[in-house]
Amino acid sequence: MIGIKRRVVLALAAVCIGGTAYGQDRGTKDEAKAMVDAALEHIKAVGEAQAYKDFTSDKAKWTKKDLYVMVYDGKGVNLAHGANEKLVGKDMSAMKDANGVAVVPSLVGVANKGGGWFDYDWPDPISKKIMAKSTYAKKLPNGDGFVGVGIYR
Repeated sequence: MIGIKRRVVLALAAVCIGGTAYGQDRGTKDEAKAMVDAALEHIKAVGEAQAYKDFTSDKAKWTKKDLYVMVYDGKGVNLAHGANEKLVGKDMSAMKDANGVAVVPSLVGVANKGGGWFDYDWPDPISKKIMAKSTYAKKLPNGDGFVGVGIYR
């Protein structure tokens, strides 16, 4: 009986430790905002074409924990995506979350109002479950579209 109790305690400890490590792999709101600001500065420094290429392919610099940069134009076409380069060039304006909310047009709207957070539900790449997500979006320097970085809440 003691052996079973010990195994249960060890299993629970492993889950708790794993949960802590899992949480440490998540970006924070402050980190997401800082990454958006850094991305905007990078666009100004190297130009749109190079910056978008960097956001999509330079994982060492533009991916931190579960955070990555995404860029969309004002019509909803993806210009850069740090998590899925296959999205680049695709019109994502009709993409909806689990509740039917059009995510990209909503983020364009937030950016056009001065920037800020937009909340929606999205599949978590780690757990594969639908989770609450927030993306911080700011308008591109050229005024057409946004740079965004999202966090799972």
